[in-house]
Amino acid sequence: MEKLRIIFMGTPEFAVGILDTIIKNNYDVVGVITAADKPAGRGQKIKYSAVKEYALVNNLTLLQPTNLKDESFLEELKALNANLQIVVAFRMLPKVVWEMPALGTFNLHASLLPNYRGAAPINWAIINGETKTGVTTFFIDDKIDTGAMILNSEIAIEPAENAGQLHDRLMHLGSQTVIDTLQVIEKGNVVTTIQEEDAEIKTAYKLNKENCKIDWTKSGAEINNLIRGLSPYPASWCFLKDKNEELSIKIYEAKLTEEAHSYETGSLISSKKEIKIAIANGFVQLLSLQLPGKKRMQVAELLNGITFSETAKVY
Repeated sequence: MEKLRIIFMGTPEFAVGILDTIIKNNYDVVGVITAADKPAGRGQKIKYSAVKEYALVNNLTLLQPTNLKDESFLEELKALNANLQIVVAFRMLPKVVWEMPALGTFNLHASLLPNYRGAAPINWAIINGETKTGVTTFFIDDKIDTGAMILNSEIAIEPAENAGQLHDRLMHLGSQTVIDTLQVIEKGNVVTTIQEEDAEIKTAYKLNKENCKIDWTKSGAEINNLIRGLSPYPASWCFLKDKNEELSIKIYEAKLTEEAHSYETGSLISSKKEIKIAIANGFVQLLSLQLPGKKRMQVAELLNGITFSETAKVY
């Protein structure tokens, strides 16, 4: 059985869960690569990545290259003498990096490949109304999320689950799948499956202002899936117009009711306790939202300090 010397590459919280499991299973992590520090927030304070925070607490060797082809970084990487690299939510690697270790470089991706290759697989699985998703480990090649698959694991998406909840469950599932992958690599009995190319493959596009905006003319199920799929981050949004004021609001949680009505699509109907938006096949009841410059609030709490006119609408 080959003794593994692992370099781990990752940046966000999702990657920390996987790295922690690798360490707790007594694997030898000889180095951690993460994103360079960036200023963040209003004060533009320097923010460490979640993986860097973890590496510092656990005294792991840490590298933060800005250029993955830089000669001095490549020398440092080679000097760590790893025979395997694991990538979880990092960035595209140049060939010179992923080819370096003798046993290769594998990635954990939070979807059932070949579906949902790309930047936001957890979000898009919910937005598109999928009933199942999972994780896949695969050997990296020169394209994004296209390499030969090693293992995958599947879970059901719960009907009311949001992206944050699914993220946490996939992190646990991913941790176990990475350990299972390490065990087959250690034993030298890896069997890979080539990803099939198909016109029906769904893509996990990068999230942006446009694809996070709610289109109130869509069906209730599509609107509800978008809200769930973007909660708690980056959050779905829309414009709210009341009298002469136009606000950009974020919506985190909603409930769908199907019923016939005579309201115009986008009409905002509010009482002392609830806000409903009229859609073609019923209403979307808003449960949790955020106004500009305010914190996220439950609607009942928001309505303590604000009232909307009968002409208020969203679009």
